[in-house]
Amino acid sequence: MFDALSDKLHDVFRHLRGQAKLTEENIAEAMREIRLALLEADVNLEVAKSFIDAVRSDCVGQEVIRSVTPGQQVIKIVNDRLVELLGTESAGLNLAAQPSVIMLVGLHGSGKTTTAAKLAKLLTREKKTVMLVAGDIYRPAAVDQLEFLGREIGVPVFTDRGNINVASIAVKAINEAKFRHIDVVILDTAGRLQIDEAMVQELVRVRQAIRADETLLVADAALGQEAVAVADTFHKALDLTGFILTKLDGDARGGAALSIRKVTNCPVKFIGVGEKLDDLEPFHPERMASRILGMGDVVSLVERAAAEIDEEEARKLQEKLKKNKFDFEDFLAQLRQISKMGGIESIAKFLPGGRQLTAAMEGFDPKYFSRLEAIILSMTRAERSDPDLIDFSRRKRIAAGSGTSLEQVSGLIKQVTQMRKMLRKNGMLGRLFSGGSGTELSMASAASGPSLGGFAVTTANRKEAEKRKRLAKMQKKERAKQRKKKK
Repeated sequence: MFDALSDKLHDVFRHLRGQAKLTEENIAEAMREIRLALLEADVNLEVAKSFIDAVRSDCVGQEVIRSVTPGQQVIKIVNDRLVELLGTESAGLNLAAQPSVIMLVGLHGSGKTTTAAKLAKLLTREKKTVMLVAGDIYRPAAVDQLEFLGREIGVPVFTDRGNINVASIAVKAINEAKFRHIDVVILDTAGRLQIDEAMVQELVRVRQAIRADETLLVADAALGQEAVAVADTFHKALDLTGFILTKLDGDARGGAALSIRKVTNCPVKFIGVGEKLDDLEPFHPERMASRILGMGDVVSLVERAAAEIDEEEARKLQEKLKKNKFDFEDFLAQLRQISKMGGIESIAKFLPGGRQLTAAMEGFDPKYFSRLEAIILSMTRAERSDPDLIDFSRRKRIAAGSGTSLEQVSGLIKQVTQMRKMLRKNGMLGRLFSGGSGTELSMASAASGPSLGGFAVTTANRKEAEKRKRLAKMQKKERAKQRKKKK
């Protein structure tokens, strides 16, 4: 979502790092470029002006101008101010009451119903019992949609079909939750326009009736500058406690995330990063700022890995790595773990320089990992456990069984041999897939990142390399034919 903003800021910082000395003139030029980048990203005009004034004030200080690395100092200042703009620290939910009531509000089409299910699933992973409440009585099939999502994630859904009083539905649901000792009640409400005063007042009555512990505005990140007006209207009417930004995986330019926190002084608590019910994440301002500035987010990558990787499998792999017994079974398990985490492109985005890695993978064949899996599944158990068994005749049989070429089979065997050497060094990828701690991975990211980066770039260019190889063979044959004809 922040790709365009990240690219523009990267250009500004690269220019500053090229300056032998910082002056008020080149700082002023840099501030103009950053201001334009923010406005193009749909950041609110007043928010952008305030941000630039704060950064300029910090940059013109003598300490920055006299710094040994003034360009890096400016990056640090922008990073600190971005974190401040986004909220300084992650804000959790207030779940002290029994049951705690979370009320979701927002415009039509912002994704409230799906977000309610995502939030419920996230809370169940934290060992909370959750009940969803169908409070959207206006949209056709809204109740059916919530019931379907509830069944999918294994969460009960309270409905009161025929009742047109949303406040009454909510009160009944809370009484039911108390009887069943439910920890958290999530109320899904109907979408409305901020100019629809009657509908907004209905929300006010519901909030007063249930005394919600959290009133969260579900806002579409694509709203841009309009998000500020929407947030301000809902905040004045409902006294919001926070926001959930949805559709951050789309082509939105990110202005909403940078604007609504400053205007309303309410924190962004969660972000929706995809369409699956697992794609809801707590919002961490410092991590988002780091990603915007292209410095990666290794901590989030570690947390995602921890959530997806089986602890017992990780322990077994760690033991095998210590004994240098990494084989095709382990490689297959890693391929599947990468798939669970969103693929190699998704992982690359969390690493320092992730944008460059992703750009290098533009020619990446999406079926590449599927072919690798097919090759491994065409091996016998003995061959998977001991790669040294695979001689030329076995390679031919594996290639025929997997529908791949002999060169591709040989390439995979070579790749596993190289990974054995890399994992023996206990680099970042080895720690990530063998249960390494977040602290270890954060410290190892700079040193070990290129290993994964090299893997990504090699993978991205492999198809092109194979094409060049085939072309060279064809040209060699053609030259041989020409020589025969001359004789």
